Amino acid sequence: MAPMTSIRLSGDKIEIVNQLLLPHTTEFIEIQTIEQAHDAIKSMKIRGAPAIASLAALSFGAYLSRGLEASPAPEYLASPEALRDHVLPILDFLITARPTAVNLGAATRRLTKTLQSSIDAGKDPRSIVLVLIAESHLVADEDVGRNKEMSKWGGEWLIDQVKQAGGDGTSLNVLTVCNTGSLATSGYGTALGLITYLHEVGNLGKAYYTQTAPYHQGSRLTALELKTLQIPSVMICDTMVGSLFQHHKIHAVAVGADRVAKNGDTANKIGTYNAAVLAARHKIPFIVVAPISTVDLDVADGSGIPIEHRPPLEACIVRGALHPPTLNAQGQKEQAQVMITPTDLYEIYNPSFDVTPAELITAIVTEKGVAVKKEGSQIFDLSAIV
Repeated sequence: MAPMTSIRLSGDKIEIVNQLLLPHTTEFIEIQTIEQAHDAIKSMKIRGAPAIASLAALSFGAYLSRGLEASPAPEYLASPEALRDHVLPILDFLITARPTAVNLGAATRRLTKTLQSSIDAGKDPRSIVLVLIAESHLVADEDVGRNKEMSKWGGEWLIDQVKQAGGDGTSLNVLTVCNTGSLATSGYGTALGLITYLHEVGNLGKAYYTQTAPYHQGSRLTALELKTLQIPSVMICDTMVGSLFQHHKIHAVAVGADRVAKNGDTANKIGTYNAAVLAARHKIPFIVVAPISTVDLDVADGSGIPIEHRPPLEACIVRGALHPPTLNAQGQKEQAQVMITPTDLYEIYNPSFDVTPAELITAIVTEKGVAVKKEGSQIFDLSAIV
């Protein structure tokens, strides 16, 4: 079956699937303004580091495209300097939607660099805008190809590791956390892409995935993607990882990343660190799969990664379809939010991400290849894969 999609593009018309309503309702929302893009990212109607970078870039490009067609022409097209002064605050604003995800910052920095190089080349404002629009589309278009590359690198590396350990490299069982498939990217996925690759080449046994509370990206989104792709899979609660490792043969844990520091420390969805600690205890390879844009060489280690804290209420409520199912007038399942805690709790710790130290990570995979630590080292040299 065809993979799912997070962003649908037709000319300058941008639509995203509202991931807050999945898996029960598939609703596409049109993004017409920069503010709507910012809200969609911040409210997690769209999520996944590559996907939010793509939306930010595409919405920026669409904004500029509308400016070219406006009559009278916007004042920011009067000169290259006016254009720069107008668009830089827009790019800065987009970054604030999800501060931990470095892909978002990488996309805006890429567009800023393109802007400045075009100004330095003496281009006129309209020519600069055309270059920026083209670059914004490249940010999204390049994602699918690189996802397939890193998924193959990681999948083949794992097969080889299992063979070196005396296995035949088939029927591999892999656990993942959160959602890192087509819904989190522009297509195919990162860690879920690795699982998809193993399935496609006939080497996957089962994919295991955590529910990933409190937003349940695993039980809502990864479950839906694996079901759509007809990949054999098993859901577990976040608290069941240790039990799974005790009683089932798991060949690897594969996770995505929202930011990888220079030494290999990795920020990813909350619960990743827990899985890494347990994987180390059970000597299970722990693989981080992420594009080069996720690697932040300006951050020395995980202590320098900003960690987003979500609104406390999000840890107190769950959203889903009514059970038994009840259909609305449109034939869709009725959904509701329910509170699972006492009201008016005063102390709620709700970070959206945690940081897994490099010492617990076995391999880091990008579209350029696989990095492992030198013997005796607790940190990575990522120079060969960025």
